[in-house]
Amino acid sequence: MWQLKKEKSKPVYQQIVELILDYIDQGHLLPGEKIPSERKLAELLNVNRTTIVHALDELVSMGVIVRKRGSGTSVNDGKWGVYRGSTIDWRQYLSQGSTLKNHEYNQKVQLLLSNEKELRLLDVYSGDLPLGLVPELDLPTISWKEFLNEEKRQDNYGYFPLRKVIVKRLNQINKLKLNVDNLMLTPGAQQALLLLVQVLLNNGDAIAIEEPSSFYQLPMFQAAGIRVYGIPVDKEGMRVDLLEEKILKNRIKMVLVNPNYQNPTGTTMGLKRRKALIDLCRKYQLPIVEDDVFGELYFDEESRPPLLKKMDPENVIYIGSFSKILGATTKIGWVSGPVKVIEKLAKIRSELDLNMSIFPQVLAYNALENKTYESQMSHLRIVLFEKMTDLVARLDEKLKDEVTYYIPEGGCYLWLTFKNVRITITDYDFLLTKGVLVTPGFVLGSGPQSMRINFSRLTPEQSVILVDALVEMIGKR
Repeated sequence: MWQLKKEKSKPVYQQIVELILDYIDQGHLLPGEKIPSERKLAELLNVNRTTIVHALDELVSMGVIVRKRGSGTSVNDGKWGVYRGSTIDWRQYLSQGSTLKNHEYNQKVQLLLSNEKELRLLDVYSGDLPLGLVPELDLPTISWKEFLNEEKRQDNYGYFPLRKVIVKRLNQINKLKLNVDNLMLTPGAQQALLLLVQVLLNNGDAIAIEEPSSFYQLPMFQAAGIRVYGIPVDKEGMRVDLLEEKILKNRIKMVLVNPNYQNPTGTTMGLKRRKALIDLCRKYQLPIVEDDVFGELYFDEESRPPLLKKMDPENVIYIGSFSKILGATTKIGWVSGPVKVIEKLAKIRSELDLNMSIFPQVLAYNALENKTYESQMSHLRIVLFEKMTDLVARLDEKLKDEVTYYIPEGGCYLWLTFKNVRITITDYDFLLTKGVLVTPGFVLGSGPQSMRINFSRLTPEQSVILVDALVEMIGKR
């Protein structure tokens, strides 16, 4: 069994790491099974003992094998998701206010938005739907005392009726097999991430995210001492072929992806790429966190690929939210994973005193139970597609030879990249003077050549104004 075909292109210790991982993946090495001693392994693979020690050290750091004095070395029979203790004082962190990095450009935009009533702004910077597109749902006829009485139906996992209806909806739409015990409600997707960082990671651990990504705006990773490595995105999603190198070189402990209508590029991860990501993370025993906050904003239901959660239910932690549909102030999200992981998330949230208010949960429950909800969602998807199509037509008319973009299959973002002219930060300042607010690539882990446009906030007339401003921006040189 122990045979190593040495390759000149890779260090020998790395080849040994991959060999042992392959044996585990193929079932030749089982959880809890002992592996040969360092000396014996060196003889079997015909390498020096120092190389074996280096390889085993790597596998220990990855959590794949464990060493016990007097018992030797064996394959780890545990699972990821074991609570490892506090990484940061989250009460202090949350009390500091904003959960977005305060980039200088963001400060300028926020200043303009605070005076929006006095200024005529074209805002395609904000990530939310405009108020006119938020579904019109009647508030429940419920008294104050009835609201308070509903508190009895909430525990550390959230309001039970809402959890139940979300699970039912996820199972129907995405063909999942979730139970209510697999899901915990959160006040938005960010708290779900915050709790996962607290439970799954230690200070100094590394995670892989897409590049560019909206996750670059979240300071929680830096606050927790988490190292973040970006993996480039192409039209098929995260470059899984580049991810493995990062896993081995930087000891990645978790992979965070937004495979459906990725923020900001709008790309949808293809089925082949999804399978490759799952296989790779199984090989290295890494959890995948699937952020699917735009999942219901698809343009064509038939073309939707399966969720990563459906493809690998046990190894994928799934995050969703209503904030992109019912408005940012709704602050209702959820996280779904193995029962033991959800239990630990709920326990930590309770210890941090971050439990949710009953009011938005009851309102969200009534929204989902509203008979017009599905028809309004269908209408919303049609309107978003029309707005995207209109913007693309304007760009083709006046900037066809100057820009490239990926046409998304859903969501509300278009990622625009300039081809023939070098864009700088001062160009974005020029747009601000015109009252045009976009999201530059440099606040999302990319460069100034690209920008994110929230087309959901555009009327046809505003699409013309936006494109004319971009033409003026590159023509002023």
